[in-house]
Amino acid sequence: MKYLKKYRHTITILLAIAGVALMVFYEVCDTSCSYLEGDIWGVDLKRVGSTYMLSIIGFAAFKQTPFVRVLLAVGLGVEVHLFAFQVQNEVYCPFCLAFAVMVLAAFMINYEAPAAGHVNRRKMWLYFLGEVELPMLKLQKLPLLVVALLGYLVILFTFSGSVTPAYGQEGPRIPSLGKGTYEVLFFSDYFCPPCQILDTNLDPVLKELLAYGNVKITFIDVPFSKATPLYAKYYLYAVQAGADAPEVLRIRRTLFHAAQEKNIQSKELLVNYLKEQKISWKEYDEKTVLQMLNMMIKQNKINATPTCVIRYSPSDAKKYVGTDEIWDGLNKLKAQIGTGKK
Repeated sequence: MKYLKKYRHTITILLAIAGVALMVFYEVCDTSCSYLEGDIWGVDLKRVGSTYMLSIIGFAAFKQTPFVRVLLAVGLGVEVHLFAFQVQNEVYCPFCLAFAVMVLAAFMINYEAPAAGHVNRRKMWLYFLGEVELPMLKLQKLPLLVVALLGYLVILFTFSGSVTPAYGQEGPRIPSLGKGTYEVLFFSDYFCPPCQILDTNLDPVLKELLAYGNVKITFIDVPFSKATPLYAKYYLYAVQAGADAPEVLRIRRTLFHAAQEKNIQSKELLVNYLKEQKISWKEYDEKTVLQMLNMMIKQNKINATPTCVIRYSPSDAKKYVGTDEIWDGLNKLKAQIGTGKK
């Protein structure tokens, strides 16, 4: 304990730096794109988290322990609500949980037991998180439990979170490739970098699966990005024009390129780009299909892309998240189908 107290400021700074790094990595992660998101008064929670940890670094660097302890107590209250949100929605973000561990560890490093002399035994529960003195604010023996509760109440009334994006109120049959007992569902977002990486390498695998027969492949566009509903509509319109399997795959490659290489966000620019790429489409009332896609997203509890769900039978479905898991799942499916053919 003496060692920890001696170096508490340095350890606190290192933990806070790890917290900032987690938020940065969460932003640029290239294995999957998470759909567990939230904001405080419209400000992305990842930005809030980074700013919070930078504030702790600043106070710890100048050895302002009371302010560090106040910030960490606020963080504990906030993390209680955010963890409850994940439990309630049955969606867990590893980055968010690791960030919470950083906050808890830093709080423990800076914990100091309250002075027993001024605490009535019946009120000891009020001080179990410790206390803090802020003379400049004329606050003496302030229970950190009160500070944590204030943090909880603030996040309770300012936090807005979502775990499953939807197309909202925005078509007759969901387009798919092939037919058969096995069903492969690909959930992706055109603006998700790992999705494009996966899509770029999918062609030979999908063609192989379709050549086996007895496989149905469906692409579901998950609207995590604001422009994705627009892209999803034109994907449906292009398939409606009578595209075969190779053309469907070309359409998706083109849309991924438009999203990530061209960063096209408007209908006018997307339409012009599709014309340049000689992709034709046929508009129709797509609302029914989009509602069905919403239902599939919710039924499969999709909260990250890319995700692949492989149904071997009505009672046997396996879910794979991230490029590595998906490739593993597709190889297992190929092996099973190949064994069956023999």
